[in-house]
Order: sequence, then C-alpha cells, then structure tokens
Amino acid sequence: MKYLIVGIGNKGEEYTETRHNIGFKVAEEIGRKIEAPFQSSNFGLMAEGKYKGRKVFVLKPDTYVNLSGNAVRYWMQKENIPLENILVVTDDLSLPFGTLRMKAKGSAAGHNGLKNIEAVLNTSQYARLRFGISAEFSQGHQIDYVLGRWTEEEQEKLSERIRKFAEAALSFVFAGVNNTMSSYNGK
Repeated sequence: MKYLIVGIGNKGEEYTETRHNIGFKVAEEIGRKIEAPFQSSNFGLMAEGKYKGRKVFVLKPDTYVNLSGNAVRYWMQKENIPLENILVVTDDLSLPFGTLRMKAKGSAAGHNGLKNIEAVLNTSQYARLRFGISAEFSQGHQIDYVLGRWTEEEQEKLSERIRKFAEAALSFVFAGVNNTMSSYNGK
C-alpha cells in the first residue's frame, strides 16, 4: 500500500520559519521518523520511506501554497496512490495554536492551498491534518500574520507539537483516518 503525505508551505528561505510553512515542518519531522531524506524531485522535495511495511511518500511542494494541487495530482498519478491514502498537512487560522484536527474530508475553510487542491482534484474527499495557528491579528492583516514568524511562547511549544502531528500523520498511514481522528483530534 502506498501513501502520500503532503506538507503545505512556501519555498524560499524567507518563508522557512513562518506560520504558513507548518506543513513543511511536519513533513520534515515525518521524514526524520521514517529515516527518509528529502531529495529534489518533480514539483518539490520528496522523501520516500516505509512505515510498518507501507510505502510512504512525503512531499514538500515547490509550487507555493496557493498552487499545491498540481503537485498532489502529479504524485497521485505517478505513484498510483488512491485518494483515500492522501493526507494534506496545513495551517489553520480557526484553531487555537497547536490544536490538532484531522478530517477525512471537508471544505477548504478559506485556505487557498486546500482550495487549489480541491479544484485540481475536483473533489474535497481527501484527508487533511490541520495545525492550529490561531487568529491573533487585526482586521486586514491576515497575510502578514500567516507569513509572520512564531512568537517566543509559540516557539517554545512548537517542537513538541510538530512531533505530535508527525505521529498523527503516521497513525493515518497505519491505523486509518477514523482511528487517528479518535486518538488525536483536539489533543
């Protein structure tokens, strides 16, 4: 069985430590856990490894957040990975910092990366793992906030939260979306 985990983020050094790149950070931790280094490939950086006997592809698209769909479609088709074995890891403004929320399907909830994936795949029937980044910004400053850096307080808790999200993503691979939602959501 093959799985594709896609961490959403923006390429470029200026985005590395921003809230919008949390998907990349979780993807990097998954790569470490399955001992799979990232290598340059089509549509981004790819790590290939195994987890409990299952083939896992971990993708950090180089398409920027808003155009993530092409990368997802390419790797789904290239590796013949079914939609139910896709997990997209992304930031979420509507959740308090560090909150974990996995869903088997759903709306883009205003997230441009998810909107693009939905448009390119012509479906919203794929799993997503949302990392709460909260909404601590004033009206009209959403872009500055998501492209901003973590506060000191958030930074102190970030490593532990990233590890928890990587665990949840690998639980998706082994235990499935429903069991993972029961075990991890809100924790």
